[in-house]
Amino acid sequence: MGCSKTLVAGLLAMLFLAPTILATDPDPLQDFCVADLDGKAISVNGHTCKPMSEAGDDFLFSSKLAKAGNTSTPNGSAVTELDVAEWPGTNTLGVSMNRVDFAPGGTNPPHIHPRATEIGIVMKGELLVGILSSLDSGNKLYSRVVRAGETFLIPRGLMHFQFNVGKTEASMVVSFNSQNPGIVFVPLTLFGSNPPIPTPVLTKALRVEAGVVELLKSKFAAGF
Repeated sequence: MGCSKTLVAGLLAMLFLAPTILATDPDPLQDFCVADLDGKAISVNGHTCKPMSEAGDDFLFSSKLAKAGNTSTPNGSAVTELDVAEWPGTNTLGVSMNRVDFAPGGTNPPHIHPRATEIGIVMKGELLVGILSSLDSGNKLYSRVVRAGETFLIPRGLMHFQFNVGKTEASMVVSFNSQNPGIVFVPLTLFGSNPPIPTPVLTKALRVEAGVVELLKSKFAAGF
């Protein structure tokens, strides 16, 4: 009986603590831990730290997002990432940012950030922002045209997209509560994985003919 009570108590503790444990990146135990991106040591979360004597004095600053990206892409958009790989100073701090630029009619295709909640502000133009809830919440599409100066919020792990509905270029800046939020582009994942998802799986799942699947695979054979 005592063992059962202990087990139940342990399970309840895990249940209540799990949201806190999994909500964001682990808390840092020092002021700075500038990522040693070339380090060989194995690390579970984040990168090993450079000695502060080698880190320089500019690891808290970056000008990378000041320049617009080249939107001459198949999607008509350009993502400038500022995660730990691009800004080593964010290592262990649980934050990162992106800038996304859009040509007229450009899109940031449906995608998911598996490790972070996202909050963004439209800097220029007007973007249709769409967020899709999980099946538990009715598989509902929440969408709105967001204009310059307005903000939006995307819960962790939910599929979402942005589309430039204006006649001029648009841009947005987003931030994440993870130094490495990750990204899963839905079209690329389904039709451009390596090795490919078997065509019979996709024909069944998407309820289309094999020729349609093969056509879509050919569109993403070279990636994004």
